[in-house]
Amino acid sequence: MNKISIKIGVLFFLAIFILECILMVFLHNNIIHSRVHEELTSLQTRGNNHREILEASFHDETIRHIAIMEARTDTQVILTKPDGTIYMSSNRVTDDMKTIMKAVPKPIPHEGFILENDWKNKAYIASVSPVIIDDHFTGYVFMFQNTEKIKEMISGLNQHFLIAGLLSLLFMIIIIITLTRYVTQPLIQMSEATKRISKGDFSVSLPKLGKDEMGELGESIKVLASDLEMLKNERNEFLASISHELRTPLTYIKGYADIARRQETIGEDRDKYLGIIFEETGKLSKLVKELFNLAKMDENTFSIEKEKVHLRPYFQSIIEKVTPALKENHMDLVLECSVDLYMFLDPIRFEQVILNLIDNARKYSEPNSKIRVEVRNISGRVHMKIQDEGMGIPGEDLPRIFERFYRVDKSRTRALGGTGLGLSIVKQLVEAHGGTIKVTSKPNNGTAFEMIL
Repeated sequence: MNKISIKIGVLFFLAIFILECILMVFLHNNIIHSRVHEELTSLQTRGNNHREILEASFHDETIRHIAIMEARTDTQVILTKPDGTIYMSSNRVTDDMKTIMKAVPKPIPHEGFILENDWKNKAYIASVSPVIIDDHFTGYVFMFQNTEKIKEMISGLNQHFLIAGLLSLLFMIIIIITLTRYVTQPLIQMSEATKRISKGDFSVSLPKLGKDEMGELGESIKVLASDLEMLKNERNEFLASISHELRTPLTYIKGYADIARRQETIGEDRDKYLGIIFEETGKLSKLVKELFNLAKMDENTFSIEKEKVHLRPYFQSIIEKVTPALKENHMDLVLECSVDLYMFLDPIRFEQVILNLIDNARKYSEPNSKIRVEVRNISGRVHMKIQDEGMGIPGEDLPRIFERFYRVDKSRTRALGGTGLGLSIVKQLVEAHGGTIKVTSKPNNGTAFEMIL
């Protein structure tokens, strides 16, 4: 049995044992009190019955008859005169009886009372009833009962309670062991599963544990294992992609630097190679910057400082920045935006989003094509759509285009460039503004990115 089973079992045992002891003591005391009270009441009732008979017929024959009756029982009756002289006794009068009879208080009520009730320390319990005939006090009827009978009864009762307590204790231990095993077995399995997860084994298999909190915990562990396995795979892919992205420009830089530094390389070629080195260094710098931005987003240290922005002039200023590159590709950009449209956003961060999407549209579109930027207010929400007439994205690639380092152009050609991080950054920036982004595309029929904020 493991530690948690022992702890739970001990806690259950102590709780139930303490509760059972309290109940047993309470029940035991109540039963004893009730049984002693019954004996005392019975003794007083017998004395009152004898008193009534004597008051109805106070004759020697009646007195002798009462003595004979009590001589055959476990009680003893004594009839005394008012001065305490013994008139009749059903058995021998002991010194203990005489001591008790001397303690009779006066006056005594006609219904009598219990004269001695200390069954634990005295030899007898006793009652007294006064005999009154024609309003004349005639004597006392004393009833005695040996306390050994009560003590034997209490002893038998104690034995029954002891047996019942031991049996209940045994059953309690059996039930607790069974219940703790039933309760802790799933916890043991989940503990083993978490140990395997900590060692990198995500193939967690747990039995169905029901729909209670234990079942929910088991499902959470399975989901955690699945997520960690996915995270591990993504991390491996991420590291492989970073390695590839870093290796490519470094290979160009190292190779062309090696050629440029040769003595036989002519000045024109050397300038060409240095230009390539400069270009690849810029790409490498951009990659490092984007990785740094992603790291800050993951750590929630990427601040968004929103302000009220007039959208039409905001988009016009962005378009002015990309116009030279578009003219070089003989492409047109059309802006459709209402002049009275405002919203709260971080102008610097969101400019990065728009520039990235427009740059993607430029790179993956043919010359003499058109890019449309539409900004509309629909039901109190701002819809921004950037649509091109380019090569489009295959359907199987659409669900993954926002993943880090995922690129539709598997060849990773230098002509198209890019690091595969741009759309991942775009998605995180849009979500940081409280918005959503979706993409629709058909091969050779263009791509549209729509953001809703």
